Amino acid sequence: MLRPWNLTMEIDRSSTKAIYLQLADSIAADIQSGRLARGTALPSSRALATQLKLNRNTVVEAIQQLLSEGWVVSQQRRGIFVAQQLPSLLSNAESSTKSPPLSTLQAPLRIIFDDGNPDSKIAPIDQLGRAYRQIFKRSARWKMMGYADPRGHIDFRQAIADMLNQERNMNITLDNLCISRGSQMAMYLIAQCLLEKDDYIFVESPGYHAAWKIFEHTGAKLIQIPVDTEGIIVEEMIPHLKDKKNSKAVYLTPHRQYPTTATLSPARRSELIQLSNAYGFTIIEDDYDYEFHFDHTPYHPLASAAELQHSIYIGTLSKVVAPALRIGYLVSKNEHLLQAIAQLRYLIDIQGDNIMEQAVLELIQDGTVRRHIRKATNYYRGKRDFMVKQLDLHLSDHVSYHCPQGGLAVWLAFKHQVDWTLLFKKLKEKSIHIPHPDNYHKDDRYGGLRLGYGSISEELIEEGIRGLAELLKLARISG
Repeated sequence: MLRPWNLTMEIDRSSTKAIYLQLADSIAADIQSGRLARGTALPSSRALATQLKLNRNTVVEAIQQLLSEGWVVSQQRRGIFVAQQLPSLLSNAESSTKSPPLSTLQAPLRIIFDDGNPDSKIAPIDQLGRAYRQIFKRSARWKMMGYADPRGHIDFRQAIADMLNQERNMNITLDNLCISRGSQMAMYLIAQCLLEKDDYIFVESPGYHAAWKIFEHTGAKLIQIPVDTEGIIVEEMIPHLKDKKNSKAVYLTPHRQYPTTATLSPARRSELIQLSNAYGFTIIEDDYDYEFHFDHTPYHPLASAAELQHSIYIGTLSKVVAPALRIGYLVSKNEHLLQAIAQLRYLIDIQGDNIMEQAVLELIQDGTVRRHIRKATNYYRGKRDFMVKQLDLHLSDHVSYHCPQGGLAVWLAFKHQVDWTLLFKKLKEKSIHIPHPDNYHKDDRYGGLRLGYGSISEELIEEGIRGLAELLKLARISG
């Protein structure tokens, strides 16, 4: 494919700004100015590195930065193209056929702390591509093109059941499993089949708003239960259980509470199981990042407890294989509930991605997934250690935190009050993105921030933490 332009730019090797960021900013400016129109193909990383006399890895880092900011998109087997929908265009410019003047554009966010996403650059994409090709070479491949079980391919479910039994101490069969397109779909299926209008469901506060919206969509009512360093405060559920007879479920993230990363203590786990059995409500356990643990053997899921009578377990492979692949699953020993979920799944999606399930199954069976988890865990442990070092160096006057023993994010609890409006205004001006705390609070009594470190480079972690420290001096409310 012809790419009829050569990029010309001056690299300031004496600048404190990284070369890959200089390159990314230059390309973004060309897109903003209209020099690079929407849909324009960029040179390959190899060609661009040759043109600019740069290391190819530097160019790849710049392209990854542009991809994460939304300036360019990747098209499989075709290359990198300027995005049709640009991230910084003002909403009233969408209908214009001309590029708006540069002065009307907001600078792209350069430092992005997400809420705990994995790094797509280390995903086993090449191995997944090979698995796809192998599947299509099989003589019986035509059988995979028809409809299948709405719960998911039988061999794939068996592989997930084996993994859960062997690594998470669960005691299930493939018939206890339903595959979904990500954990979000799993939550929707559960909510629609478990909850009715005016049912009550307990949720952690702060907690995962996306799940709250799914539950509220059914007409159910949320009861927010606070969390502390030992997870959800179970005893605060008791008055509600005695008062509200239609308390149907509790939704929680006990392994690493979202957003605070606190682990539910053994005493509270036991107390919650006893309450569930006594009052008959279902424990919906979202184990969104079980795989990545650094410093100790993780707790087994609540759903692995033999004495627990009413539970649904939600997991995902999206963070393990590749973030863009929506592969989730739910587990329950309630056959009536699973039948209802399978019927609803059939209505809205008929079945899962049979070919994707087969490809991921190949990676499980040949050991690719296990090797990747081991490699990724070491990689993220290094990121965690670097993040903690920067927090100690620059933010110790402002925040306290517990060093995360796993997962891809850290929770910062503030030692003082913060002018949140001013802080986020200044962060935007400084081109730093941090998830706003209203993503996990129902009111404005914010107590902390969640910063993901998995998908951001160490260089940007350091720059971002330094910037946050500077801005907190301005946004600090004394008294």
